[in-house]
Amino acid sequence: MNLQSLGWDETLAAAFQPYEEDGLVPARAAVEHRIDYVVYTELGELRAETTGKLRHDGEHPAVGDWLAVAARPDEGRATIHAILPRRSAFIRKSPFNETKPQVLAANVDVVFIVAGLDNDFNIRRIERYLTLGWESGAQPVILLTKADLCDDVGARVAEVEAVAFGVPVHAVSAPRGDGVDTVRSYVPPGRTAALLGSSGVGKSTLVNALVGHELLATQPVREDDSEGRHTTTHRELVLLPEDGLVLDTPGLRELQLWDADEGILATFDDVEQFAVQCRFTDCAHGDEPGCAVREAIAEGTLEKERFESWRKLQRELDHLVTKQDGRARAEARKERRRFARSMRKTSY
Repeated sequence: MNLQSLGWDETLAAAFQPYEEDGLVPARAAVEHRIDYVVYTELGELRAETTGKLRHDGEHPAVGDWLAVAARPDEGRATIHAILPRRSAFIRKSPFNETKPQVLAANVDVVFIVAGLDNDFNIRRIERYLTLGWESGAQPVILLTKADLCDDVGARVAEVEAVAFGVPVHAVSAPRGDGVDTVRSYVPPGRTAALLGSSGVGKSTLVNALVGHELLATQPVREDDSEGRHTTTHRELVLLPEDGLVLDTPGLRELQLWDADEGILATFDDVEQFAVQCRFTDCAHGDEPGCAVREAIAEGTLEKERFESWRKLQRELDHLVTKQDGRARAEARKERRRFARSMRKTSY
């Protein structure tokens, strides 16, 4: 196991230099357990725990993070002393009522947004995942799994392409091997991809197809409603044979956004193009005169469901910002949105 195959580069080497002088070694977080981690190093896989200082400072490594560790290979263990700067991160709001961010994965080059072509297919859910993907800084790619269960794959692909501007969309059937080589082409040596999607969409099955054997446990979805079952219980970075790395994640029952303004702009570029044409930069797209969004919906050039999906995510972020820091932060976000729209308006 060498660092380059794990994604190590000159930028990381420069960031690591101060820790090298302290006798620490580079490692990459591969598996996150409840109280410790499995990390990949040039010395092999080690079980690792964070220092008390990191825990006191509230610093928690995410799977995919590059770390500075004190290795004890004779014990098969290590201690994590520092987290190197991240070049990308998938961040959502913590589940339930907590108002804080949760990093799902770090240092990912490609995010595979996985949706199944079965009874659980949901275009609005894809838009939400796509927003997270764009916001992370990784390249989004949409994978429509279970293509063997769909009567009209082409129609579904076209439906997704209509809301995923500039994002590759591929239909895949892992059991039949359809599209697996295409997926593999996105993950050459040293490159990292993450799989994001709901339970039961076939993420672990796809990883097994990429690896070439049954590495991860899988379960069938419920036959009555196609709802998935949580087979994957933790995030895990998997090394592909002669290729890169794939990060498998548990199915997310709840995906609330966190600080995702740029992700919304990229995902809903069509809605934003109409919004910048409104007479007022702070148009709420209700009863205001000169609303280009309402006009587009009336003319059929913008789907009402698409607009409602965009507005739902905007309101979700507004509520989160207000809950975080009160009215001042909410007003600052509105001002940023008004400024972004005014700048976009000058570019059309």
